[in-house]
Amino acid sequence: MTETPAKTEAATAPAFSAGAGVDPRAFLAGQARWSVFEVLFWLAAILPFFLLPTYLSLASQIAITALFALSLDLILGYAGIISLGHAVYFGVGAYTAGIISKYGWGEPISGLVISAFAAAIVGYLTSFLIVRVQHLALLMITLGLGFIAVELANSAAWLTGGADGLLGVDTWPIFGVWDFDLWGRTAYVYALVVLFILFVVSRRLVHSPFGLSLRGIRENAVRMPAIGAPNQRRLQKVYVISAAIAGVAGALLTQTTEFASLEVLGFQRSADLAVMLILGGTGRLYGAIVGAAIFMIARDQLADMNPQYWYFWIGLLLMAVVLFLPDGIVGGLARLVPARWRKP
Repeated sequence: MTETPAKTEAATAPAFSAGAGVDPRAFLAGQARWSVFEVLFWLAAILPFFLLPTYLSLASQIAITALFALSLDLILGYAGIISLGHAVYFGVGAYTAGIISKYGWGEPISGLVISAFAAAIVGYLTSFLIVRVQHLALLMITLGLGFIAVELANSAAWLTGGADGLLGVDTWPIFGVWDFDLWGRTAYVYALVVLFILFVVSRRLVHSPFGLSLRGIRENAVRMPAIGAPNQRRLQKVYVISAAIAGVAGALLTQTTEFASLEVLGFQRSADLAVMLILGGTGRLYGAIVGAAIFMIARDQLADMNPQYWYFWIGLLLMAVVLFLPDGIVGGLARLVPARWRKP
């Protein structure tokens, strides 16, 4: 079962009604077309490499966090599954990449694949419980999973490093050529490429018949089985995919920083993720990226000005967005686009 959020323009795709004579294939094809704004968005993402060379370490962290936020948006924005423990899968990916690197295999690409697989396994095992509960029970179960994961990692200090963190991580050069430098150039390009690839995969997923059925389940989980949609199996599939993507994000963090700590599993990381999605807007994919960028940049700048109370300003920003842009910042910007330029 799922948590059914309120219908908002940002959280829902343009209305689809079979009774209105809309061809599902034409509808999905229209949604899948890339707009000029999307192309410009990704071209702009390349600019920091040339224009902001001293901020590439921050830019790489933004790309990694955006990928993590994207993984949550898949289940929250499209399937209606709310989670306060999504950092579990991020942490599994982070520790998997760190452990295999520490003990002899630091090749980054295969490390991402192995980490994604490990996170997907954990996601699959937990999905049997997640998709069967809703509302407060779902929140409490995901929160509890996060606490359990932190304690398990802490108790396995012989493997994870416990409270001291996982040290000795050694990431090899990408394809044996591009080493990770102190300025973050390689890390940024690497993280951005991985983000783009998984964004394209996620975009294709949500604009497929499978993605359309997820939105149907989110809107009315009772009626969907009546038209032949197996709710639980589909929710489990997207949950496992989301966990795998979160695992890749965690692996990227460990590979680019060569360190992993209990913080990667903590509640604070999951809570920050929810803030990012509220800021950017759920159910649009780009909302996850924009929300992550705004949050990370604000944290970096505000923490320099006021290290103790920077979260106060984040809270004010969050309240302003909820009050004046309930669809999120991306949803608000989308309303400014002329109707003739919008997707059908």
